[in-house]
Amino acid sequence: MKMYLISDNIDTLIGMRLAGIPGAVAHTPEEVDAEIKKALGDKDLGILMFTEKAGALVKSELDNLKLTLHTPLIIEIPDRHGSRDIAGSINRLVQESIGLKL
Repeated sequence: MKMYLISDNIDTLIGMRLAGIPGAVAHTPEEVDAEIKKALGDKDLGILMFTEKAGALVKSELDNLKLTLHTPLIIEIPDRHGSRDIAGSINRLVQESIGLKL
C-alpha cells in the first residue's frame, strides 16, 4: 500500500519524505486538483494525505471523494503549525463517520 502527501509547504513534505512518503507541494486549488488526479491514477495508492491548508483549498472536492471512493483513504493532517481547530476536527470526524453530533 502506497501513501502520498499533498502539502501547502515544503517543510511538511520534507518530513514525510524522510519517512518514505512521497508527495508534492501545491499552493492553488488548480495545483491541488492536478496532484489529486495524478495521485488517483496510481491504483496501488492506499492513503492520500493533505495538510489542512491544502485540503481547505479544495474542501468540497475532498468531501465528495471521501463519500464516493472506497480507496484511497483520504485524510487531512496538521502542518508544522499544528491544527487549526482540533476539537472541531474531532467532532466533524465523529459526525461524518457515525452520524452522531457531539
